[in-house]
Amino acid sequence: MLRYEAFKDKTAVSDSYANSGRKHIKYLIMNFKEIKTSSNNIDFKLLVAELDAHLVEFYGNEQDFFNKHNSIEAIKHVIVVYDNQNPIGCGAIKQYSDKIIEIKRMYVKPEYRGRGIAANILIELENWANNLGYLTSILETMKAKESVISMYKKNGYSIMDNYGQYKNIETSVCMSKAIH
Repeated sequence: MLRYEAFKDKTAVSDSYANSGRKHIKYLIMNFKEIKTSSNNIDFKLLVAELDAHLVEFYGNEQDFFNKHNSIEAIKHVIVVYDNQNPIGCGAIKQYSDKIIEIKRMYVKPEYRGRGIAANILIELENWANNLGYLTSILETMKAKESVISMYKKNGYSIMDNYGQYKNIETSVCMSKAIH
């Protein structure tokens, strides 16, 4: 479980973040908790609906292509982060191949961004995938989302050739990271 501890110098370290070898998160994080669940979780479904609405607003009709690849049916490995009882962020992993996991449906509510929550969700998902025996994590995001790409790069991801359904999609950026 992610446990956030606040320090006087306004940095915060989660147990899993500290164990990953990274130094610290830049912003104060307080009393958030995470649960491991599946795509059947109602809070995950609500957060994904917010994510989808944001993406349609941001990308318009172009998002229709991505919707068919972003189904949350039967995703077994989901993390939802809460502030008290309020769901504020989520992410999931989905098997891509025998040793490769794909990061899916990463989202943090706008008012909670910039606090390291997405990075912590990502680290927890990577740790979970590693514990399940996966060696590599891959993901797709949109080129226009520079802050998202930057967050992934800060967390060890490198740009790779677009894979699978994203192969010829010019607005997509695919990234990978060894997680073993």
